[in-house]
Amino acid sequence: MIYIYLDGHDKMNDIQTAVQIFMPNEKYKPVEGIQDEGMTVRSRLDGGSAMAELYENGVLLCSKAETVGENGVGYALKSAVYHMLKARTGQYTPWGMMTGIRPAKKINTYIDEGLTAEESVNRLIETYETTRPKAELAAKVAVAEREILKKADKDGISLYVGIPFCPSRCLYCSFTSYPLSKYSGKVDGYITALLKELRFLGEKAKGKRLDSVYIGGGTPTSLTAEQLDRLMTGMADIFDFSNILEYTVEAGRPDTITAEKLKVIKKNGADRISINPQTMNDKTLRLIGREHTVEDIKRVYAEAREAGHDNINMDLILGLPEEGEAEAAYTMEEIKKLSPENLTVHTLAVKRASRLKEKLGEYDLAKAMLMEKMLDISSKGAVDMGLSPYYMYRQKNMLGSFENVGYAKKGFESVYNVVIMEETQSIFAAGAGASTKLFDSASGRIDRIFNVKNVDEYIERIDEMIDRKRKGM
Repeated sequence: MIYIYLDGHDKMNDIQTAVQIFMPNEKYKPVEGIQDEGMTVRSRLDGGSAMAELYENGVLLCSKAETVGENGVGYALKSAVYHMLKARTGQYTPWGMMTGIRPAKKINTYIDEGLTAEESVNRLIETYETTRPKAELAAKVAVAEREILKKADKDGISLYVGIPFCPSRCLYCSFTSYPLSKYSGKVDGYITALLKELRFLGEKAKGKRLDSVYIGGGTPTSLTAEQLDRLMTGMADIFDFSNILEYTVEAGRPDTITAEKLKVIKKNGADRISINPQTMNDKTLRLIGREHTVEDIKRVYAEAREAGHDNINMDLILGLPEEGEAEAAYTMEEIKKLSPENLTVHTLAVKRASRLKEKLGEYDLAKAMLMEKMLDISSKGAVDMGLSPYYMYRQKNMLGSFENVGYAKKGFESVYNVVIMEETQSIFAAGAGASTKLFDSASGRIDRIFNVKNVDEYIERIDEMIDRKRKGM
């Protein structure tokens, strides 16, 4: 538990997000004074001065004072906490004071205000102390997003369909998923409920342009070819796909993909798929619980090309157990040989100790620096394949708050990925754990409607899920 004592102000979010940069994966509790036990971060506003203090068991460890300037009170208070903890820990913070998960959004705000991309980069560095490479990456993504968003109608919609089943749970997975070994008998009932919800959404979609469709998970290809065909033909009967910009099926794990399923996906009009190896090292695949080999990945990729799929995304994860620069470089060389149109590079959370130490542990700092080197390897590999960054989001609650980046060949960028990241369009969502986002283009406001996460509850309560949407929409 990290205690946060606000003295003379109520800027809790500014202070907590600054603390989270250095002390992720903690619980944060507001208190009315310095605590006798544990860590207390005191943030004090005194006239034009912002003061940060760190206490352990009631004893002052360090402090930092800053003057409130043109960026306002919240910025000064956050900056004082940030600089105090950075000096105390010596932690590597490539994104500086930036705590949002969408850095490109800030660049787009600057551009909307009339700044050039280069001027926006400089402001990001000056204001948030990001490193230049990170600021330039954010600018590249922002410029690419602006072009992609010209295609999507603000008053149109995108559709997300969730398949929460997987053949097994991967070691690193934090998504809601249900192993088929236990839930295979529930799949047909789930599809029935899902189509019922989709029929309701189809009625609400009438008169609106459907820009993109994304079938995700879980692992959609954990369904049989017949079940997948039933779902996709049902969707085509419900929605008007005539003006669609993009239709993605997250095929995902190679151990669930067959030539027959790839043909079903292609037959039903999907023009973008994901085949997600995560790594091209067999040893790592075994460690993380993947039931396929690198050769399986290559075989499935070839089968996808034979089935006519000409827009393939591949997901990689950096920082998997026992992987370093050599493993990351080998994976990139193998991916280059396949030459997918899209590549999405994720960073696995680099956790740190649950208590702030006098000095950050060498292992933690070494892991953070290693992640930066692997990100550089993946970035250079993407460039070698003719791919450019077009969307990005950052991880929360991890050391360094590193980024996940989507790269694509020109013209193959995913509209859905950008729309969901920048929140510029309504997204109708169906399935267990799905979250519908309703975007008001006039005000920019977003309202959310959530479905229950549990598969059994979703099936049993499908009428209630539909009623939630009826009232919310």
